[in-house]
Amino acid sequence: MIKSIRSIAILFVPYIASIPGFAQSPPASDFWKIAADGGIVWNVSNEQRLPHGDHIEMSGSNVSGIIHYTINKRRQLTLQRDIIYPQLRTYDRTNGVSWQKYRAYLRQTYGSEIEPSITDGQQTIVFEEVDSLGIQGKLIIYHTPVNDIRLTRTLLPSMTERLFVEQWTLTNVGRDDKRLKTGNTAYKTTLDGYKGTYQKHVYSDASEHVDLAAGKSYSFGLYFAAAIDDETTEGLSYKKAVMERDEFLQSMRENLVLETGNPVLDRLFYFSKIRAAENIFNSKMGIVHSPGGGNYYLGVWANDQVEYSGPFFPFLGYEKGIVAARNAYRKFLQNIPAGSNPIPYSFEIEGDIQSSNKDRGDAAMIAYGTSLYLLRTGDREAAKELWPLIEWSLAYCHNKLNEQGVVRSQTDEMEGRIPTGDANLATSSLYYGGLEYGAVLAKELGYKSLSKQYEQRRRDLEKSIESHFGYTIEGLDTYRYYDGSERLRHWICLPLAVGINTRAKATAIALLDKLWTENGILVELDPDKKGQDVFWDRGTLYMFRGLFKAGILDKSLEKLVAFSRTRLLGDHVPYAVEAYPENDMRHLSAESALYCRIFLEGVLGLEQTGYSSFNITPQLSQQLPKLALSNLHLGDSIVSIQLELGEDNKVITKIYKGEKLIVNTIGKNHNRVAFLLR
Repeated sequence: MIKSIRSIAILFVPYIASIPGFAQSPPASDFWKIAADGGIVWNVSNEQRLPHGDHIEMSGSNVSGIIHYTINKRRQLTLQRDIIYPQLRTYDRTNGVSWQKYRAYLRQTYGSEIEPSITDGQQTIVFEEVDSLGIQGKLIIYHTPVNDIRLTRTLLPSMTERLFVEQWTLTNVGRDDKRLKTGNTAYKTTLDGYKGTYQKHVYSDASEHVDLAAGKSYSFGLYFAAAIDDETTEGLSYKKAVMERDEFLQSMRENLVLETGNPVLDRLFYFSKIRAAENIFNSKMGIVHSPGGGNYYLGVWANDQVEYSGPFFPFLGYEKGIVAARNAYRKFLQNIPAGSNPIPYSFEIEGDIQSSNKDRGDAAMIAYGTSLYLLRTGDREAAKELWPLIEWSLAYCHNKLNEQGVVRSQTDEMEGRIPTGDANLATSSLYYGGLEYGAVLAKELGYKSLSKQYEQRRRDLEKSIESHFGYTIEGLDTYRYYDGSERLRHWICLPLAVGINTRAKATAIALLDKLWTENGILVELDPDKKGQDVFWDRGTLYMFRGLFKAGILDKSLEKLVAFSRTRLLGDHVPYAVEAYPENDMRHLSAESALYCRIFLEGVLGLEQTGYSSFNITPQLSQQLPKLALSNLHLGDSIVSIQLELGEDNKVITKIYKGEKLIVNTIGKNHNRVAFLLR
């Protein structure tokens, strides 16, 4: 079991100041610190920047909670719990836009009105002031003692039930025994929905009288539950919910473990595994991964699920994620359109509602993401089942080539928020990636002539990308995003992410110097937009993967540490976000999968050349002298990789399959190391 995180209010892991290239002290913008037990902590008692508030999302198979917390200047807490039951769709009879009607999940926001009362003698204890907060897959709030009673709240989702839990722990920190009286919450409402009669039930299960000896604690649960028709919400157990959450967190802690020597990178990598893996929901499609964020549940998208998170779960060895990804790919397979129509780009509300009003380059996303997923699982039966989806997607993109040899699409995954012309760099880059890994997979499945065809098309496309998109902007020989574009755009990183390095040096300058902000890269460098910086983290996360993959290490590492510190320890924590100013910087789940992929496909340069054959491209420096990745799942094998900088700037590479050392070599930086897993 995971060690209790109650100690985080006083135990901190210091920033590593002895590693060259890493910040010697935390910047003033940090609110949070890294804690010794695997979490992060915000010491409110010493905080001078109040009021301050934030929000965090946590999910299980049948529930999601977005918790908003604000601490005012007197260190008093305001807590709002937005509890969402994604499977229970309600009737929205308002005049809102269409997406509000079909995304009408059963949900409600609860404040202090539902909290149980605690009485000491004739005095009702009101816990308002806060000493510290902690996060480690749960949100923990430590209140300042009142009448020698300390309240600790632990908020978490049930991993299996329609239930969100707030565990209250009362501790007697005084010298005298206490006899407390509790007034339990009991709040129930019913309403009709698409699946029947819904119940929302909020209640607590504290004993009416609690005897607390000095130094002793007592815990009970505050439950936010929902049910359909004759289902019951009674008799739930916060202990079961905590146990299931701890088991999930332990699996995240033990699998795919990154050690760079930098606590910020390592901790955000661990947290990102949690956020990426927790957002898997029960649905009529089977279990599916969904973005979350208050708006996107029980649905799959060609970018978030097919391209971003699906190819990540095999590395994590998370069977639930692997199955959820396969269900997403199956949904797209089942909806291959007739003729030349574009494939739907999403299936929401358990697959019942599809979006197909525009071509966002989704066929390119699907070809790229599905082929990566199938190679990484090593599952030949799944590959045979899903191969028609890849073949159709690659054929669709080929048929969309224009006279310049690049792929036409109406927009990209930004869905028209910003101009993209009629053929954009993102779609052609992702098609390039789909051709590369589609060719590898076709060869493995015995489709040799098709594999050769894809390889030739990939080579032709690389030339077309260079001739059509290669351009000088801001004095840099980088890429234009579409014909007529004169501004730098975040997706100029995509050629690097798929291995096209022709313009890597100038593109790196454009990204790290021209487009860079403290929140990553801008969507577009637009001098006419005064005072408004628009960023989407997915662009920054792809950028880092591409720059590291291209061998641009030290400057990328410096920026990655700064960006990671902002996301982990700054004013909105502890995950990568969707966007700003749109949607309040929601913690969408698939962005966290993209964060983890920076290290796997970027820093490590992991490439798959067949079901059993792999390459890595070790790169280390004085700024990053060591890197270890343990319990990496590659097909049916579990692999650990250890890199260490040796003499003459050479890299010592050791690769283990289980306990067996299969690679032990010393080579130059950026030299490929090949290995086989049989």
